[in-house]
Amino acid sequence: MLISPAFAQAAGAAGQQNAFTAFLPLLLIFVVFYFLLIRPQQKKLKEHRAMLTALRRGDRVVTNGGIIGLVTKVEEREVIVEIADGVRVHVARDMVASVVSKTEPREPAEKGAEKSDDKKDEK
Repeated sequence: MLISPAFAQAAGAAGQQNAFTAFLPLLLIFVVFYFLLIRPQQKKLKEHRAMLTALRRGDRVVTNGGIIGLVTKVEEREVIVEIADGVRVHVARDMVASVVSKTEPREPAEKGAEKSDDKKDEK
């Protein structure tokens, strides 16, 4: 024979690898994908959902179609946006891309304080 049995056994043993070292490159690729692709996308989605839940009347928004308008009414699944004087369109709530300017919520004033402020203005 040309190949001795001892030499053939040594060559076969050197070619085998541990299962962990075989999957190590795949594991490293998954970790890189998680930190560079999956995690930032989940963070962006979470911020978008928070923006949609905080949407209220008076906010200036940009839709995914590029239309800029003023929110006149917020419903459960859609938002009514005024894009020009007297022109209102119904937009699906998920299609709002961003809020350009946010309105501040009106703080509830006490009834007695309102009346006293009005009397001061009249004098």
